[in-house]
Formats: sequence, structure tokens, C-alpha cells
Amino acid sequence: MGFKTGIVGMPNVGKSTLFNALTKTAAAQAANFPFCTIEPNIGEVSVPDPRLERLAAIAGSKQIISTRMTFVDIAGLVKGASKGEGLGNQFLANIRECDAIAHVLRCFEDDDVTHVEGRVDPVEDAATIETELMLADMESIEKRLQNLVRKTRGGDKQAIEQEALLRRALAALEQGQPARSVEISDDERKNWLMLQLLTAKPILYVCNVEEENAASGNRHSARVAELAATEGAGCVVISAAIEEEISQLEVEERQMFLSEMGLAEAGLDRLIRAGYALLHLQTYFTVGPKEARAWTIRQGTLAPQAAGVIHGDFERGFIRAETISYDDFVSFGGEQGAKEAGRMRVEGKSYVVADGDVLHFLHNS
Repeated sequence: MGFKTGIVGMPNVGKSTLFNALTKTAAAQAANFPFCTIEPNIGEVSVPDPRLERLAAIAGSKQIISTRMTFVDIAGLVKGASKGEGLGNQFLANIRECDAIAHVLRCFEDDDVTHVEGRVDPVEDAATIETELMLADMESIEKRLQNLVRKTRGGDKQAIEQEALLRRALAALEQGQPARSVEISDDERKNWLMLQLLTAKPILYVCNVEEENAASGNRHSARVAELAATEGAGCVVISAAIEEEISQLEVEERQMFLSEMGLAEAGLDRLIRAGYALLHLQTYFTVGPKEARAWTIRQGTLAPQAAGVIHGDFERGFIRAETISYDDFVSFGGEQGAKEAGRMRVEGKSYVVADGDVLHFLHNS
């Protein structure tokens, strides 16, 4: 199960620098001029989780396999992108394919780095991008509604449901509200997600600050934090320049560098976790002598569907899940100790997997 977060923002806000640090590569060309990213770069990153190493140490696992998230570096958007200005139209499709949007905002002052609007105002930048995505959604919805006319007149049930959702989204957009402001029931959610509306996607604001403000943020990031709070969005303060430096260091040197900068952990770890939380994801583990592995599922996932993340046959032939909580696995020294203490549970098809569960699935092959 892959989860993809698109990194968006105006040109020269530090998107590609951040992406390079995220993926620890130079795949994205970072340069001080607009539109240096012409193709969307894609990179996978491990989700940091100290629990996995602890489990592996207890079980003597030979290999550790982290769960992963995909980040997509999308070219800088500008005012008029929805009408094809800059390279906008070319990349709106790339955003549609993402599960969430990490919106990088320039929260640093630097006369040597050009801003396309000639000013530093992250809240205004956020509004510019949001407006372009809303305009693109409105255009897309109007086209889709035209294409649905014949089907709805013919009584096509799916088309009728789709039309109703599109009209609710359009009504919100016409009132200046993003599609994510529309209340959607559990029964409607699947069809809603299939619409792939740009402004329906959850947003994480990434405040790119100067190195000296990486630990505490600055006045610009404080304004973004207020905006995020009013919108129910995520917000992370990070210095892309620091993260790029850290990505080039050996593991032993990183912690020393972070301590010197007054940082408890790398900003990228917080960014990845924030993206994970934004998508309402959680982790369960499979642990054995060969490997300790983390698996990503959405919160509220039932045991058979969790098994299906490993292999479809596990879901189809699901019998039961032998379950140990992370705390019990650690407290009792592993699977055998947890069993002897009566802390291993046998869960069936209706079990909602909890974050940190250590699971062993039994299934018909």
C-alpha cells in the first residue's frame, strides 16, 4: 500500500532542496531560478520509528525493513497556473495522483534568493497556491458535469451519485472554500476520493526558515501556524538548508551536528511523521528471526485488510491474527515471553488493528 505526498509551492521556496534532503540524493536540481524542476521527481523515504529497532534487537532479527512513504517534488506553481501560466497545467495532474500535499512556504529572508512576487509573505503564498488549485478544481468539475449529463438522464446510479458529490464540491468552491471543507459520510468517502479533487487533499504546511530559526521558528512561521490552526491543517518548521547538510553526514556525525544547532532531532523526521499523521496512518509489525518489518495501514483497518497489505492471499484466506501489543512484546522479552505471560491474543475478522501491534497472521493458502 503506497502513500504519496506531493511537495508543492511557489518557485524558489526550497522545495527541491528539501526533496534532495528527504531522499538523500541530488535527483532534484536545486537552483536559484524558477521552474528548475521540469519533471516531477519521485523518492521513497523510510518512516522513522525507533520501535522497529527495539523489536528487532529483542527478536534477534537479521534484517530491519522500515515502512515507507513516497514524496513527489512538483514544479513551482505561480499565479495563473490553473490557466497554464508557468508550468502549472503540466503538473496539476501530478498533484491529483497524491494522497496529501506538503506545501513548502518561504519563511526566510534572503536578498540573494529571488521571490517571483518580490516579497516574503508565506500566508499570501499559501493563498495564491490554494486559489490556483481551487480554480483548477472548478474547471475540472464543470467539465465532468457536462460529461455526466447523458448518464444521469439515463438513470445511471453511479453517475447520479458522482454528480451530487461534484455539485456539493462546486458549491463550496464558489463560496471560496476548498473541497476538503465539504462534509462527507463514510458511505460516500470511496466515491469522493475517486474524484481526485486537488483541494480535497489534506495539507501540511512546511515552513522553511533560516538556519538560526530552525529550532524555534520566526515571525513568518508563527503566522503560518495560526493559518494551519484555523484550517485544521498540519504545520512543521524546518530549515531545508540544515536538512541538506545533515543528509550528507554520516550517522554518527548527525546527532553531534543537531546538538550544535540546538535541535533534538532532524526536521525531516518530524516532517515524515507529520505526513504520516496527516493521512491518518499507523504501523503494525511482523517480527521474526529473519526480519523485523513495519507495515503501513490506515487507522481503523480491520485485521484481514491489514493482512492484505502483506499479500492479497492473506486477506482472502484470513483465519485469525495472533496479536501482541508493542509494550507487551518489549516488557516480556519477545513473543515467547508474552505467550507465557498470557499476553498473546487471538483476534478475528472484526478486530481493529492498533498502532504498534505485533501480528502473526494465520490463513488458508
